[in-house]
Amino acid sequence: MYRISELALKVGLSRSTLLYYEKLGLISSKRQANGYRAYSEHDLQQLKLLQQLQAGGLTLKECQACLDTRIDRALLLERLQSLEQEIAHKQQSRDLLAAMLGKASMRGWHQALESQAPGAHLAWLLKQGFNEKQALRLKWLSKDMNEHDHYMADFERIFDGLDRLGPGSAEDTLAALNALPAVPKTLLDIGCGRGVSTLLLAQHTQGLVTAVDNDEYSLAHLRAAVTTHAVEHHVRLLCASMTALPFEGRSFDAIWAEGSAYIMGFCNALKSWRRFIKPQGFLVVSDLIWLTDSPRSEASSFWQKNYPDMTTLENRVSSITSQGYRVVCSFPLSRHAWENYLNPLREKIAELCAEDFSSKALADIKDEIDIHERFLDDYGYQFFVLQNNGA
Repeated sequence: MYRISELALKVGLSRSTLLYYEKLGLISSKRQANGYRAYSEHDLQQLKLLQQLQAGGLTLKECQACLDTRIDRALLLERLQSLEQEIAHKQQSRDLLAAMLGKASMRGWHQALESQAPGAHLAWLLKQGFNEKQALRLKWLSKDMNEHDHYMADFERIFDGLDRLGPGSAEDTLAALNALPAVPKTLLDIGCGRGVSTLLLAQHTQGLVTAVDNDEYSLAHLRAAVTTHAVEHHVRLLCASMTALPFEGRSFDAIWAEGSAYIMGFCNALKSWRRFIKPQGFLVVSDLIWLTDSPRSEASSFWQKNYPDMTTLENRVSSITSQGYRVVCSFPLSRHAWENYLNPLREKIAELCAEDFSSKALADIKDEIDIHERFLDDYGYQFFVLQNNGA
């Protein structure tokens, strides 16, 4: 027989808990002549059984039901499913904490936040000490703050010596330029990169092209090309953010943005840049769109991770008109434009050794090329020549 204090010590429970269990009928004591409660070995075994059931995640009421009758399998199955959900949530929490401490990848977290709250994602990255250029590259390229520096070093090694960072061709650029009702005298090229289109615009407009990019390394390439092509008097280079352009309102006859609007979010870019265009001026922009309402699952999954804002031509035109623009014309980027990007990149990658790269940059680019090679019937770039309807 055990006094209540002895029983409490053996099972690691408080005296008040044992009295409560006795009130529920889970254990029962016998009063001794001196008035003290005494509990039997049966009560001790009953409590240990109860504790084992509670360890399975059952509530006290559910434990009591299991003690009083046969096990309710439906009840246990329901509890098991609930516990598995709790474990999954806790594992996610653990993984995130480990990642934030630099012990694991943060890619999944960055991708989820970019999809659900891109503005908050960018603001948070800036608070972590990244400048805007780094934060934007992290959002769209490395997708992992823990390996960002290694990733970008590898990325720049891969594209070193290549003229294009994305699809494009002189024929498509000039087709868009020729679609303008008038040749612009002042033109702003946003996200100019290494300036392949900038040079064409300068040569075929003879106006002033202001080329803006936040990457000084790319602008250095363009600066050399401007000198080589003798268009110094027609090109002005500026290292600045597309999200905070340092110009007066209504400064340009036209804005040019090949494949760069997605960085800000397509609709946000159109809204933000419109104030820099003269009344009835123009915006020429290209963007990835779905060419089908039912893209194949592998392509859909890839772009959901890499460009969740991607949509169909119909939806993109609808969003354009809602921003105060008129569509002058629209046409798809040619396959030749894709080959201008993919062929040199394939050749460069063939020269590289995977063991020489410490990040996922090379693997990511190989995956992207593979998606392009297999699914370009499902998506592509679309050029939009737009007119500002503002007064």
